[in-house]
Amino acid sequence: MNRIIAAIVALVVVLTIASSMFFVVDQRRFAIVFGLGAVKKVISEPGLYFKLPPPFERVVSIDKRIQTIDNAEPDRYITAEKKNLLVDLFVKWRVADPRKYFISFKGDGSLAEDRLKQIIRAALNEEFAKRTVNEVVSNEREVVMQAVQRKVARDAAAIGIAIVDVRLKRVDLLAEISESVYRRMEAERKQVANQLRSTGAAEAEQIRADADRQREVLLSAAYKQTQQVMGDADAQASATYAGAFGRDPSFYEFYKSLEAYRASFRSRSDVIVADPNSAFFKYLRAPDGAPARTAPATR
Repeated sequence: MNRIIAAIVALVVVLTIASSMFFVVDQRRFAIVFGLGAVKKVISEPGLYFKLPPPFERVVSIDKRIQTIDNAEPDRYITAEKKNLLVDLFVKWRVADPRKYFISFKGDGSLAEDRLKQIIRAALNEEFAKRTVNEVVSNEREVVMQAVQRKVARDAAAIGIAIVDVRLKRVDLLAEISESVYRRMEAERKQVANQLRSTGAAEAEQIRADADRQREVLLSAAYKQTQQVMGDADAQASATYAGAFGRDPSFYEFYKSLEAYRASFRSRSDVIVADPNSAFFKYLRAPDGAPARTAPATR
């Protein structure tokens, strides 16, 4: 009976020792194997592994998943204008080097988060101190996030942590300075608007002056061309009249007399008082222009 009990006890001891010599690495965790207080190896691939029983070797597991730092309350930072800002952000991080991470924090995640918060706050203080409120809120928000992420990633790498992302969720002014900042921004925008309006008005006046000048130039050129055309036409008409007069002076005189008659007797109510023997009635008395006998006065 004693032998059976002893065998059972020995079997239990052997199974206990054997079970302590094997361990499973989860796919979501790193495994660090320590031998006599020193790190012997780091296992990142999941599976079943062998180790020496305690106290010769022991295993510590570290979470390899992405962690999040999200403050419940926003922190206060000071800009280059000595204005206070309330900044709310979150950070995504994970363990990149389990050996450095364990040496730095003994595997305590809360200590790692506290250290990261200090690094992030220092980086934000440095970036905000170089910029104005307007630059942080509107113009250079993305630049600030990228600069903070680079600095935090550089400092975090020394403690075995990789920064996945840094995002500013909210950047607000304190209530006591918001109104003054908004008034100043409004005044700056009005100044820019007035400057643009003045520039536009000056350009409009210049455009109108150029248009008026071009109009005057075009009218002058058109008037000059018109006068030239009219001069050429008058010259041609005079030349035609002169040619006609030189070819047959009597006909030309007869034609001009007919035009005078037409202009004088345009209406039945027209009245003319003249000497019937005047030269005006020359072709009425004799169509061929020959002298005719004297006629009584006509009205």
